[in-house]
Amino acid sequence: MAKEDRKQQILETAINVFAEQGYYKTTTAQIAQVVGITQPYVFHFFKTKEDLFIAVLQQSVQRIAGLFKEVEAPAEQLMDQMGAAFYDLLDTHRDETLLSMQAFTTAEPIIRQKVQEGFAHIHQVVKEKFERAKIPQPGFQASSFIGLGMTAVMSKVLELPELSPYCEQD
Repeated sequence: MAKEDRKQQILETAINVFAEQGYYKTTTAQIAQVVGITQPYVFHFFKTKEDLFIAVLQQSVQRIAGLFKEVEAPAEQLMDQMGAAFYDLLDTHRDETLLSMQAFTTAEPIIRQKVQEGFAHIHQVVKEKFERAKIPQPGFQASSFIGLGMTAVMSKVLELPELSPYCEQD
């Protein structure tokens, strides 16, 4: 297997293990075992468990930001289309997205900093998208939109679809 493919395999496995056990209970040895490699080989790509977790977060942030950049819709439909795209992302990349959206609860300072940077980046992408669409108060609307995204995540985690702002309501 090519080096980059192996690195991505480690990332994908880490996503699943972190999602199942959480940051603190997960070890790089467990991830290595699931991948079928040695723990030192994990450290060849990621120097620490924190570095591996941060790589997962960065991959997710890039996926979310890229998704929002790709949505094209008239201003009056833009938020709904972006919200629907995010909700679909929760189906296709559930563990990765949930990890990134809940990572602010991890107390490690470097992780907290990376989560802060990630959310700031996503907010900036959404704000700029709203500015180009001439949506009033784009910064406020971007914050509100992210809040709705957090509600969508809570809806998925708690298996309460009626909480989601993006589900069909009666």
